[in-house]
Amino acid sequence: MHNGSLTAITRTAAQLEREGRYARTRRFYQHGGVTVYAHCVRVAALSCRLADAMGLAVDRAALVRGALLHDYFLYDWHDKDPSHRLHGFTHPRRALENAAADWELTDRERDIILHHMFPLTPLPPRSREAWLVCLADKLCAVQEMAMTPARRRMARAGA
Repeated sequence: MHNGSLTAITRTAAQLEREGRYARTRRFYQHGGVTVYAHCVRVAALSCRLADAMGLAVDRAALVRGALLHDYFLYDWHDKDPSHRLHGFTHPRRALENAAADWELTDRERDIILHHMFPLTPLPPRSREAWLVCLADKLCAVQEMAMTPARRRMARAGA
């Protein structure tokens, strides 16, 4: 991944924090000790690396923004709230609703957010960008869940 991708991710995340409720993603944990914010940044970075490694022509702005917003559900899914019981199935729609309330989204960004949980959710991604985020999300989730307790503490301190 080239430095341009890291710069784009950093700039886009900062813009989302200034313009919407994105800063809240720093308060919720996704997998293990990794915040939703850190998870989304990791997914964005890996999505860009995968696109580069495969030589895919992608809309990099939509790829980065969609990856950063794919888990924009804005609640702690670990709470014992009954409405969180089916989080894996329902959070893409909630993330899309929240993102659409805060920003205008492109069709590709909507595709990325809504279809990133395929095949758990039945509708597959429609764009290259959404397929990349779908794959990167799963790879990052496995890595985050496999972290040792010491790495989890480091991830918490850094995000």
